[in-house]
Amino acid sequence: MDALVLSRLQFAANMTFHILFPAITIGLGWALLLFRWRWLKTKDSAWLTAYRFWTQVFAISFGLGVVSGLTMSFQFGTNWPGFMERVGNIAGPLLGYEVLTAFFLEASFLGVMLFGQSRVSERVHLAATFLVAIGTTISAFWILALNSWMQTPQGYEIINGEFYARSWLQIIFNPSFPFRLVHMLLASSLTVCFLLAGVSAWQILRRRANASTGRVFRTAVTAAAIIIPIQIFVGDLHGLNTLEYQPQKIAAIEGIWHTEHDVPLLLFAMPNERAQTNKYAFGIPDGSSLILTHSLHGEVRGLDQFPNAHPPVAPLFWAFRIMVGTAMLMLAASWLAVWLLRKLAPEDLPRPLLRLFAAMSFAGWLATVAGWYVTEVGRQPFIVYGLLRISEIQARVPASHVAVTLVAYLAIYLFLILAYIGVIRYLAEKPAADEAPLIGAVGADGSTLEVRT
Repeated sequence: MDALVLSRLQFAANMTFHILFPAITIGLGWALLLFRWRWLKTKDSAWLTAYRFWTQVFAISFGLGVVSGLTMSFQFGTNWPGFMERVGNIAGPLLGYEVLTAFFLEASFLGVMLFGQSRVSERVHLAATFLVAIGTTISAFWILALNSWMQTPQGYEIINGEFYARSWLQIIFNPSFPFRLVHMLLASSLTVCFLLAGVSAWQILRRRANASTGRVFRTAVTAAAIIIPIQIFVGDLHGLNTLEYQPQKIAAIEGIWHTEHDVPLLLFAMPNERAQTNKYAFGIPDGSSLILTHSLHGEVRGLDQFPNAHPPVAPLFWAFRIMVGTAMLMLAASWLAVWLLRKLAPEDLPRPLLRLFAAMSFAGWLATVAGWYVTEVGRQPFIVYGLLRISEIQARVPASHVAVTLVAYLAIYLFLILAYIGVIRYLAEKPAADEAPLIGAVGADGSTLEVRT
C-alpha cells in the first residue's frame, strides 16, 4: 500500500478511537445531570450512588477523548498539511470556537463536578454538572459544523486555491448540518442508554447490584425505547438530504450501479466494483425507490453518473447495514424490556434478556462507528466534497514511516480500549458500600455528626 492509503488508514484508526469517547461523554453528561437532579428532588441515596459511579466513567471517557483528539489534530500537520494550507481559513476558526466555547467550559467545571461535592453547595454542584453537559453539546455543535461544511460546502470563496469565508452563517448552518447534529446527539444518547443498561444488567447477573442498579436500568431502557424511533425518523430525513446533495453516496450505500426506476432495497449482497454488479443480491422489490423517492416507481441515480468521483461501494454498503441492523436490535431489546418492566423488577427479568443487554453494553459504539464510516468514506475521493480531493492535501512522507506509526497507534489503542473496558468492569463489580452518601446526624451532646448510610 502506498503512503496515501496508509495515511487514510491511520487517520481512520485515530478517528475511530477518538469518536468512541465523545459518543459517551455527550450523552452521559446529561444522564449525570438527571441523576443529580433526582437526588436533590427525592433525597433517595440510590440516585447519588448512581451519580458518583457514572461520574467516574465520565472522567475516564473525557480524558481519553481529549488525548485522542490531540493526536488526531496533529495528523493535520503530519499527514495532511495541505488541508490547513487550503482550508485553514475556515477550519481553523471553527476548531478555535470549539476550544474557546466548549472545551474550556467542560474542563473548568469538570473539576468542580468531580471534587467539589463537599466543598460547594448542592445547587452550585448541580450547576457545574449542567455546564459540563452543555459544554459537551457545544463541542459537538462546532465539530459537526466543520464536518458538515466539508460534506455540503457553502458560504465560501476560493482565491488562489485557498478557501475564504464569505458568510459564516452559511458555513456553520450548511444544508446537512441540522440533520448531522441531531443524528449525532441522538446516537450519543443511545450509546449511553445501552452502556447504562448493559453495565446494570452485568451487575445484576454478577450479583453486584446495589440500590441504584434497578433505577439506572429502568431509566436507560425507557429512554432508549423513546429515542430509537426518533432516531429512525431523523435518519430518514438525513438520508433524503444526502440524496439531494451527495447522490453518489446514497448510490454506493444502496449498491445502485446504474440509474433506474423500481430500485429494490438490498438486504444482502456482495458488491463487485470491478464488474459493477451485486452478487447474491437479496432485497425488497421497489424498496429503495419507496424510501428515497417516496414512490414505488421513483428513479434513483446510479454510480454510472459519477465516473471517478464516487466512494468505494463495499465499505459503505456494509457499514450502513451494520448501523441499521444494530439500531433494529436496540429497538427490539428496549421495547421488550419496557414491556416486561411493567410487571417485573429489573432484577427479575429473564436471564437471557439481561445477558443480551450486558452483551450490548457497547452496541452504541458499533452503530456510531459504522455511521461515521458511512459519512467519511462516503465523501471520498474528496475531503471537501466536490472541491478538494484527498490526494491534493497529502504529505510527502515515505510509506514505511506511515506504516510504522500506524502499527504503533493500533497497538496503543487496542491496549487503551481493553484497559477502559476493564476499568468499567472493575468499577461495576466493586461493592458500593464506600459510595454511600454522607448524611447529618445529631450526637448526644447536640453536635452535628457526619455518618454514612
